[in-house]
Amino acid sequence: MLPRLKALQKEINIAVIGIGSVGKGLVFQARLTPGIRCVAIADIAIANAIACAEWLQQAYEVVDNLPELHEAISNGKLAIAGDGALIAQCALVDALIESSSAIEAGGVHGITALQHNMHLIMMNYEAHLTYGPLLLSLAEEKELVYTASDGDQPAALKRIIDDVLFWGFDLVLAGNIKGYLDRQANPTTVIPEADKRHLDYRMCTSYTDGTKLNVEMAVLANALGLGTAVPGMLGPSAKHVRDVFELFDLDGLWQEKRQPLVDYILGAAPRGGVFVIGHTEQAFQQFTLDWYPPDMGPGPYYLFYRPYHLGHLEALACVAEAVLDGRALLQPDYGFATNVFAYARRDLEPGEMLDGLGGYTCYGLIENTSADARQPGIPICLADGVTLRRAVARDEKISLQDVSFDASERRFQLYFDAQAQATKRAAARE
Repeated sequence: MLPRLKALQKEINIAVIGIGSVGKGLVFQARLTPGIRCVAIADIAIANAIACAEWLQQAYEVVDNLPELHEAISNGKLAIAGDGALIAQCALVDALIESSSAIEAGGVHGITALQHNMHLIMMNYEAHLTYGPLLLSLAEEKELVYTASDGDQPAALKRIIDDVLFWGFDLVLAGNIKGYLDRQANPTTVIPEADKRHLDYRMCTSYTDGTKLNVEMAVLANALGLGTAVPGMLGPSAKHVRDVFELFDLDGLWQEKRQPLVDYILGAAPRGGVFVIGHTEQAFQQFTLDWYPPDMGPGPYYLFYRPYHLGHLEALACVAEAVLDGRALLQPDYGFATNVFAYARRDLEPGEMLDGLGGYTCYGLIENTSADARQPGIPICLADGVTLRRAVARDEKISLQDVSFDASERRFQLYFDAQAQATKRAAARE
């Protein structure tokens, strides 16, 4: 890919919405990557975007409308807006990266970008999970690429899985490696750690309580048609990733259903890594693999792992693949094979208002949607600003029937539209 990018006569123009730590890194990385140029950025806190441009010592112009936006880009300046929807309409942008933490707005930005003929790369995994099937259907109608971004664990896993399947293995399990887990964390208890890492308190809470992990693994599951063994995954504690052979009953998980799963291990080295378990009964393959490090396993199950994921450093590979080859790395081909539903963080009373992902009232666990069909849960990404109808005990699942919500709100309408597209895709697959 690198020689092809270097040989481009016209650079790939990208825009980035959400200039937090990730978005700032994306703009920085675009300066290092041949053939890619960031021409516009947006953040609801426009000072963040301006500070990013000044940090990069890049000429910029703050814009409020499309003519100003196009003129700034044409003049070689970085266009800065406070409204992501504005740069999502820009005719001079080839690909939009949505890296904000806003779920509903992230989905709307994605719809707008596709309607304006941009390829869409989602670094906003919550919006991707909630609205992905809808965004994918729009992209296919427009013959554009819609994909989750490189740089996070699901993308790192997908690239390992592509190799493992190409080599002829069965996929058994795709795993994340999580450092720490506290389901009862909240935006107050995480303050010391969040301040140390310069993280938003709610986002840090969603990392700490495992909701973010569950969202990421649901994104991977929905791309490949994977499932989870139990709500929230098994998540055994481990010292090192090589311990997976003792921690998972691979025969029991694989032989019974032949259903590949997502899961994780807790507290293991290498921190920040990911792993895949592949299976082969081929005697020659087993003989060959015996030559390699014992970490890979005794067979017929084998461990393949990567000790890192690198965030913005890796993110632009999927941009190049989308624009140059029309190829998506990770998209919800299986609709809502899984979803992440809200569970009570503490005992909750009737009339309490839920405050969503990373808040004080609930956390999210991945579930197979086939198991959720009888009493659908409320997705954690929609469990904000809705009121409880009944008391819910700590660690109990919160269903849609348990809350009062306005189904005509745009965020719910878009979610139900995404569900309809997922159902249509499943019917076509059958």
